[in-house]
Amino acid sequence: MPLTRPASREHDRQILRLAVPAFGALVAEPLFLLTDTVIVGRLPGPALGALGVASTVLSAVVGLCVFLAYGTTASVARQIGAGDTRRALRQGVDGLWLAAGTGLLIIAVVWPLAPWLVHLLGAEGELARLALTYLRISLLGVPSMLLVLAGTGVLRGMQDTVTPLLVSVGSFALNAVLNALFVLVLGWGIAGSAWGTVLAQSLAAAVYLAMLFGRHRAPFRPDLAGIRSAGSAGVALVVRTVCLQAVLAVATALATRMGEAQIDAHTVASRIWTLLAFALDAIAIAGQAITGRTLGAGDVAGTRAATWRMVVWGVGSGVVLLLVVVVLRPFTPALFDASPEATRELLAVLWVVAALQPIAGVVFVLDGVLIGAGDQRYLAWAGVLTTLAYLPAAVLVAASGGGLVALWLALGVWMAARLVTLGARAYGTRWLVTGA
Repeated sequence: MPLTRPASREHDRQILRLAVPAFGALVAEPLFLLTDTVIVGRLPGPALGALGVASTVLSAVVGLCVFLAYGTTASVARQIGAGDTRRALRQGVDGLWLAAGTGLLIIAVVWPLAPWLVHLLGAEGELARLALTYLRISLLGVPSMLLVLAGTGVLRGMQDTVTPLLVSVGSFALNAVLNALFVLVLGWGIAGSAWGTVLAQSLAAAVYLAMLFGRHRAPFRPDLAGIRSAGSAGVALVVRTVCLQAVLAVATALATRMGEAQIDAHTVASRIWTLLAFALDAIAIAGQAITGRTLGAGDVAGTRAATWRMVVWGVGSGVVLLLVVVVLRPFTPALFDASPEATRELLAVLWVVAALQPIAGVVFVLDGVLIGAGDQRYLAWAGVLTTLAYLPAAVLVAASGGGLVALWLALGVWMAARLVTLGARAYGTRWLVTGA
């Protein structure tokens, strides 16, 4: 939809008001892992590779629960758009209770399976032992991580992205200090890195609970019907997330089997990709909040116009990040104290990481818009289709003995498939459902 200049400026103001604080909050999340990577990289032996293996398992498990943030943002924003703040808070509290219960369930299920999961990703010997240590300690912080997801979703749905920014910055700073203390000063090794992150995430969860039940006076009592409804609505988003995590897990497993230099380089490249993805996702967060609010208010034209404007922002942001990666590429391996072999691998892979950024900018924006619209069922089916597009490329890399660059080019096939499926849906009208 073409926009007049005043309308464009108004949409830009709305996007920036939500996206700029969301950018800071989202970047703080992968900075947790980047901080761990920099500090653990100073440890001897396969500690860095162990961090990569354990973080892949942890990210996959916690990533399945991203619906706690995304689904809550969309549902709360719709109620805000419809003018029902009380119902918005009620739905937010249902998400918090669901987060707490899900976190405890994850600990009970994943703890005994942890050794098998680590070996599934190809880790053996000392690498497996260190990965298991990091993973099991980190599991203790999963309930807090999920409460942070749900609390963030509530505030974003209420069009508040500043508070999540402040909480994220504070918890990142605490995480960095604790990790440096536990690992470098007290000599706790990789276990110290895990304990630092657990404590930082737990404090962040406590802050969110204090904000929602204190400042916003949200009702504390759980509503079992509401919790079941929130869980049911999140099933499709879980399917979508399973597909995303399956792609990343397959990539890590293949990189692990290529050798120590390859898994080290892949771990660093994955951290950088995650950092860039979260940066681009800031506009997607704005898309979730704006789309939910405008559709809740019945404004289809405003939804279309805001979507188009956010796509423009996504492309521009992707180009900027492409240039940033290219400029910083020669200096990146030294930051992570990479070996000469890992440095060669990483320098080659970063060209692919850079080239994918403009595509990622559009993909993440459209993903956020459709989540905000509550179009979870389509996103689930699209996730299955794009995973099926990726797997043959990954199998070809493994069968032909392709290297790390070939593996990342296979991830480029996956991103292109996501661009096609999301773009086709956004062009249509079936996702434009209005009302509370």
